Amino acid sequence: MTSARPSSRAAWLPFQSDDVYDAFRVSWSQHIGTKLTGSLKSFWIRSGNLESRIFADCLARVSPASPIYVAGLARSGSTVLLETLAALPGVGTHRYRDFPHVFTPIWWNRFLDRARRKQATPRPRVHADGLAVSPESAEALEESIWMAFFPESHNTRVPHVLDGAVEHPKFETFYRNHVRKVLHIRGGHRYLCKGNYHISRLEYLLKLFPDAKFVIPIRRPREHIASLVKQHELFTAGESKYPRALAQMQACGHFEFGLDRRVINLGDQAAVGSIERFWRGGEEVRGWARYWAGIYDFLDRRLAANPALRRAAIIVRFEDLCAKANETLTRLVDHCALSADEPLLNSLASRLHAPSYYKPQFSAAEEAAIEAETSDVAQRFGYASAPALSGRSAA
Repeated sequence: MTSARPSSRAAWLPFQSDDVYDAFRVSWSQHIGTKLTGSLKSFWIRSGNLESRIFADCLARVSPASPIYVAGLARSGSTVLLETLAALPGVGTHRYRDFPHVFTPIWWNRFLDRARRKQATPRPRVHADGLAVSPESAEALEESIWMAFFPESHNTRVPHVLDGAVEHPKFETFYRNHVRKVLHIRGGHRYLCKGNYHISRLEYLLKLFPDAKFVIPIRRPREHIASLVKQHELFTAGESKYPRALAQMQACGHFEFGLDRRVINLGDQAAVGSIERFWRGGEEVRGWARYWAGIYDFLDRRLAANPALRRAAIIVRFEDLCAKANETLTRLVDHCALSADEPLLNSLASRLHAPSYYKPQFSAAEEAAIEAETSDVAQRFGYASAPALSGRSAA
């Protein structure tokens, strides 16, 4: 956990009022439900297994063939990719409505379907990035299950990498059934999941599902780091104003930003320590730059070493997604073996564009730090060294 520091870039934030923090409000009923789910994990695992037994006949008819995983460092375009893929025929994924009872999705969704609920209007999500969400929006919710079975998942002093040698029969049975449940609820035949922390689990997931498809978003370091800095400042302020929001993020397994920001430990404890020291010492940008390089260096090395993983994965550059949307979406759909007619692809492509609501404001020293920390890895993914300092927009 890294300590929060006062913001030195208030001008970066595209808002000046407290209205933006309203998205961090968590009601008492939501808070209590979240706490009960998070503090009784053994109970919820047993409940999930009971649900699996009761609905065994239904689940037996569902094949979790070729699931699709979107996994990249936060702010790389993973949410846009999740929403885009979720709009394709036959795809089933978690939705906001599934939280907090992620362990028993059939029972919870049946309850919601029978309850008298008002039609929710989409609201801006807490990231203040122009995306609006409702209970029916696709969301990343798997992490609470992984944390229940792998308690050290976010202990930064322990490597988080799960590879093909890992065995956890109880989790694997529960997880396969969970995938079937989501497909059963959504009426789909291809499971889709966004999970930033799956970066460290790709080979384990490939072992569980040898026909899995992986979508790995990446973004030019300068704009990516600008977005990460902005989000951390926003979440730190929002969680400080509304403390229950922090408990909500922790229960969901979101440790990317804010008061409980944690580094993904990819097996290099010295690198984790250096990133944390940079952040504690006020070198926010250099810390993120080293983190960016570490994440994508790890991915590059694993893809090079594992031909099966390399065949299963597609790299999607955020810039290509915005500037060459149709071409990139066609390549993505083909890789994932999904179907989409031309009108649908055109419609989805028309929604994709580069963000423009604020611009990075790095000092010369910070620009140099980004270049020094990231240039080698960035070039491997087709990003030219020394990006032009043109004030390009970032989300």
